[in-house]
Amino acid sequence: MVRNIVILGGSSHPQLNQKICDRLGIPEGNVLLSKFSVGETRVEIKESVRGKDVYIIQSSGGKVNDHLMELLIAISACKTASARKVTAVLPLFPYSRQSDIPYNKTGAPLTKASNPYNKPDFAYSFESKPQTPHPDNPPTQGLSNGVEGLHSGLSKLQVDEAISCAKSPQNGRFAQYSNASHAKGPKRSDTIDSLSSLTNSVFDTPPRYRGSSMSSTALNGNSHDENTPPSSNIQTPKKDCFQPRPGYKQWVAQAGTLVADLLTCAGADHIITMDLHDPQYQGFFDIPVDNLYGRPLLKKYIMGIPDYQQAVVVSPDAGGAKRATAIADGLSMPFALIHKERRPTKITDRQNATMMLVGDVSNRICILVDDLADTSNTITRAAKLLKKEGATKVYALLTHGVLSGDAIERINASALDKVVVTNSVPQEEHMKRCPKLEVLEIGDIFAEAIRRVHHGESISVLFQYD
Repeated sequence: MVRNIVILGGSSHPQLNQKICDRLGIPEGNVLLSKFSVGETRVEIKESVRGKDVYIIQSSGGKVNDHLMELLIAISACKTASARKVTAVLPLFPYSRQSDIPYNKTGAPLTKASNPYNKPDFAYSFESKPQTPHPDNPPTQGLSNGVEGLHSGLSKLQVDEAISCAKSPQNGRFAQYSNASHAKGPKRSDTIDSLSSLTNSVFDTPPRYRGSSMSSTALNGNSHDENTPPSSNIQTPKKDCFQPRPGYKQWVAQAGTLVADLLTCAGADHIITMDLHDPQYQGFFDIPVDNLYGRPLLKKYIMGIPDYQQAVVVSPDAGGAKRATAIADGLSMPFALIHKERRPTKITDRQNATMMLVGDVSNRICILVDDLADTSNTITRAAKLLKKEGATKVYALLTHGVLSGDAIERINASALDKVVVTNSVPQEEHMKRCPKLEVLEIGDIFAEAIRRVHHGESISVLFQYD
C-alpha cells in the first residue's frame, strides 16, 4: 500500500481510474465532479490533500474540451488546498496532434521554397513577407563600396535635389514654401480636394488629380482640365489585388503550445502520458514530462500470433516508420512502409493521395502499427492496399483507439481482420459495435509509473521493450 498519496479520477474514464487504484491498493479520492445548469464545470474535493502528492487521472476521449477544463480546475483546486505536488496523468494527451503550425502541401518555407517567391520579378506587398533564402542559394553580397560609398551617394543625391529646387521650385520637395499664394492659403490636408480624395480612396472611387495641370504644363507645355487625370503616368488601382500566398498559415493558433501553458499555469508539477503523437510536445513544458510507451504491450500481443516471425510489420505512413521499425527490430521481423504520394497528375487529383507500398507482403500476415486512430481512414485504406498486394491477414495495432465519427462502420466494412487497441480511452461501446475489436489493459503500466514516481524510483524499466 502506498501512503501519503491521493488518486483523483476524472469523469473521462472511471474504469481506468478504478483499475489503477486497485493495483496501488488505495481507495480513490473523494471528489465531486458535476456541471451547473448553465454548463460550467464544478469541481469540489471532499477530503484533505494538504501536504500530499495528488495524482489526477484524466484522458481526452469523448468530450475533449469538457475533460480538459475539468482537469485544469481540479489541478487549481489541489494547489489552492496546499497539495505538496500535483501530477496530471493523461493516458491520451489532449490536442496532441496540434503541436505545430499547419502548412499546405507545398511544404514548409524553410525546407522548400514556394514557386511565386522564386520569381525575380515578384512584387512584394504589405501582406507578403520575404522568406528565408533556400540553403542552396549563395548569400547576397553587401554594399560594394561599404558604408562610405553609401554616405557619398546620399550626399550627392541631396546636392542634386537642391539644384533642381533652385531651378524649378514647383518640382522641388519644398515647393509649398517657395510660392506665396500657397503659404497664405489653407494647408493641403484641410482643402476640399484633400477631403474628397480621402473619401474616394475609402470608397474605391476614381480620385481627382488636382496637380495634373501644373505638372503637364511645366513639362509638355500643354494644359489640361483640373478634373482630367493624366493618361500615361498614373494608373487606376485595381480592386482585390491581394492573393493569399502559399506557405505557413500564420493565422492558425498553436493549440498544442496553449494546452501546455494552461496545464503549467494551472499548477501541474509533473505530466505522465503515453505515446505522444509528436515527441516534440515534451519541449513545450517547463515541468517534467514522462512519455510512456505502449510498445511492450503491442510486442507481447504480436508474440502470441502464430508464426509471427514470418509476418511483416507495416507502417501506414512515413510519420510512424520509426515506431514500427522499433517493434520490427526488437522481434527480428521484416518491415514494410506505405507511402502517400501527393504529387497530382491532374487538377482534380490534388485532394487524393495515392498510397504506395514499399516492401514485399505477398502470402504473409501484415501487422499495421500506429499510435492513434481517429476516423480510421488511414488504416482501412492501408489494409485494402495490403490485401491487394497479396497479404493473407491484416492486423491493426493501435495505442489510442479514439474511433470517432463513422470509424466503427468503416472498420467493419474494411479488409482488416482484427483491430487491437488499448483502453487509454473507454472502449465498452466500441466493443459492442465492432466484433473485430480487441482491447489491451494499460492500467498496470500507469499504476507502476505512479508508484515509482511517488517513491522517487527510476521509471526507465517501463521504457524497455524486452
